[in-house]
Amino acid sequence: MDDVFSRQEALIEAALLTADEYLTERELQNLFDPLLTEMELNQLLNNLQNRWKNRGLSLINQQNQWRFIVTADFFEKIPHLQEEKNPKYSKAVLETLAIIAYKQPVTRSEIENIRGVSVSTSIMQILTERVWIDIQGYKDSIGKPALWGTTEQFLLDFQLNSLQDLPPLEELEKLIDHQAES
Repeated sequence: MDDVFSRQEALIEAALLTADEYLTERELQNLFDPLLTEMELNQLLNNLQNRWKNRGLSLINQQNQWRFIVTADFFEKIPHLQEEKNPKYSKAVLETLAIIAYKQPVTRSEIENIRGVSVSTSIMQILTERVWIDIQGYKDSIGKPALWGTTEQFLLDFQLNSLQDLPPLEELEKLIDHQAES
């Protein structure tokens, strides 16, 4: 039984290490025939998390989706990952994203009123291409403007389980200022 268990764990580990994105628990269960039970899968994932503690990679769970990530201690020492994972965004892009995250659903004109300047199409395009925002509906007013909100991908990329995990606004202002300066 232990050999079967270790082979199952190895298969999950291989799938997670080679995946380009988060894998859902359903996708992990589907690796097996017959399917693993939820309890069996959780046991295997917990074992993997424990085995990878205090190493260069960490197995994380975001909204029942799993992925290996480079731990913070080592991420800074691997410059090519920083370039790939941390593209530089303008202060305008970060401010717009923050407004959408904290005020959603919000129209473009509401974003402009908060920022005090117009929001260019390119800013909205950058955020939609990253799949961080999308149209959540339309406001019942003249012109039926689009209501923007964040996506599940936003939560995954920023390692948030929900919008309640967003940092306080004061912390966010410091992060935006720091990002724009570097």
